[in-house]
Amino acid sequence: MSKISESESPATAQPLPVVKVLLGVVAVIALAGLGRQFGLFLERFAFWVDSLGSLGPLVFIGGYAAATLAFVPGSVLTLAGGAIFGLLNGSLYALTGATLGATLSFLLARYAAREAVERRLEGNPRFQAIDQAVSQQGTKIVLLLRLSPIFPFNLLNYALGLTKVPLKSYVFASIGMLPGTVLYTYSGLIIGDVARLAGGAGPAHGAAYYGVVILGLAATLLVATTIARIAKQALATAAVDTSTTN
Repeated sequence: MSKISESESPATAQPLPVVKVLLGVVAVIALAGLGRQFGLFLERFAFWVDSLGSLGPLVFIGGYAAATLAFVPGSVLTLAGGAIFGLLNGSLYALTGATLGATLSFLLARYAAREAVERRLEGNPRFQAIDQAVSQQGTKIVLLLRLSPIFPFNLLNYALGLTKVPLKSYVFASIGMLPGTVLYTYSGLIIGDVARLAGGAGPAHGAAYYGVVILGLAATLLVATTIARIAKQALATAAVDTSTTN
């Protein structure tokens, strides 16, 4: 390895503060643009779902399942569910759609597209560790995987179809998606209120209500991240135990 020449100053080895500031400004602008686009999507999507009447929840669940099959990130739909249906119903519909889509992905990988999924995961060390752990601890590992976002959700659904975990245990472990679902639904509830206020609608609730909602979101975030951290540590321990027994 060549040494740094004496003519190079330490400042050139690190990004300039001005560059960091500019990157921060760009990031804020990008987030603002995404927020505005989400607000437009949310308004149109909410209007369309409301126009369906009693069929709205069923269409939302079916659309969520289809999006899961197609590797579309479910976080946006979960946010929309919170904004449209509220915390309780939004969480229920999003969890149902995610479970349905995950189950269909699991069955597709196990019985119809096994070779294609195997090629996609070939040589993936994380999946190899998951496969070994699931073969020994089954439902426990699948539940921990649902609680900890260390493996992409949509890909994990297909990957678990290649393991020996029973379908019943796989579906049962979907309860592990609940903390993340509630967190995103709660966030969607707040975003929906903000989007309506930005659109010119008056506040539907008083300041006390929004204070409680924000505190609830902070508490939910704390619980979800704590659970995810514990699950991640448990998975790491299980992976070490699995490797030592082989």
